[in-house]
Amino acid sequence: MTREVATDLYPAARDILQTLVGFDTTSRGSNLEMIAWVEAYLDDLGVPHRRVANADGTKANLLASIGPMIEGGVVLSGHTDVVPVDGQPWSTDPFTLTQKGDRLFGRGTCDMKGFIALALAAAPELAAAKLSRPVHLAFSYDEEIGCLGAPHLIEVIRNELPAPAVVLVGEPTSMEAVNGHKGIATFHVAVTGREVHSSQPHLGVSAVMEAVTLMSSLTRLSARLMDEADPASPFTPKGPTLTIGMVQGGTAHNILARECSFVFDLRAPGPRSPAEIIAPFLAEAVAMDQALKARAPEAGVVVEMRTDVPPFVPEPDGVAEAFARRMAGDNGPPRVVAYAAEAGQFQAAGFSTVICGPGSIDQAHQPDEYIDISQMQRGAQFMRRLIDWASEAA
Repeated sequence: MTREVATDLYPAARDILQTLVGFDTTSRGSNLEMIAWVEAYLDDLGVPHRRVANADGTKANLLASIGPMIEGGVVLSGHTDVVPVDGQPWSTDPFTLTQKGDRLFGRGTCDMKGFIALALAAAPELAAAKLSRPVHLAFSYDEEIGCLGAPHLIEVIRNELPAPAVVLVGEPTSMEAVNGHKGIATFHVAVTGREVHSSQPHLGVSAVMEAVTLMSSLTRLSARLMDEADPASPFTPKGPTLTIGMVQGGTAHNILARECSFVFDLRAPGPRSPAEIIAPFLAEAVAMDQALKARAPEAGVVVEMRTDVPPFVPEPDGVAEAFARRMAGDNGPPRVVAYAAEAGQFQAAGFSTVICGPGSIDQAHQPDEYIDISQMQRGAQFMRRLIDWASEAA
């Protein structure tokens, strides 16, 4: 039975969040300083843990287990990395937790160090209790640049832990259960031309101008995907979305550019694969590659898929969704989100999965990112119920 009156976990979570925000874990850098702090915190509690590092050891996932090593536990999953603050007009230091009224400001407060802070705030009571079910902490790296760290972490969980019953991914959902998200695939397109004086374009190949042709094709495809979206889709926007996020190319106005590259992402709910959706574009890129090589052997087009995160789809009678709703006191309608997360990766590995965490995606990635204190308090209540669940007789 859930205790209605118990120690408030929020003050401890706020203190931990202050520490976590102070670590600049922007994806382009390392997260090891933060991981080391969490390890020391868990060591003080006697909680066993292990790193699951990347290939060169510059970043690491962290996996910890509290309670009996038996099946039927819950995984609390969160990513440690944050997006850059470069060029954003912050009114506070983004790496110093700052309270203004009923909001806590700082990079990562809602996406998603607030959730990690709540999980860590619950750890002392979990470690001291006589648990009947285990609680596993799974903190990843490089989620923001394509969910790159989670697959290795998920592999370790699947192969080395007793099978958990639930994976709870704590992305910001205003503490409401979410049972679906779109997948995301990112692509890098490199166009190579031949440099000549701009007064002699017949002797060269402008990589920039050829890239513009390809980008125009993607723009048309993006519009078509919007027009053809299933009106019954629960997502907003309803269908796949395609956006070009970065473009680089050229050296001077009077030189035909030798190189131009751009990056685009495709967010799709399924069931069509990213390759199927962009097949017309890929065919155009192949045709352009051949045409450019006929004009200049060194010219061409290369399209590379950099990341491919699967969509997260609603589970019939989902165990994880039911668990999150019970812990959160959530009786609302089914919900999906348009952003991608690691939930699809956990689900693809065979785990019943749900997304539920404090804060709103509306504040994520913004200057002056913040989380409402009320959201942290709701998250603390969630963790309190989770402690009771893990302690009660199975």
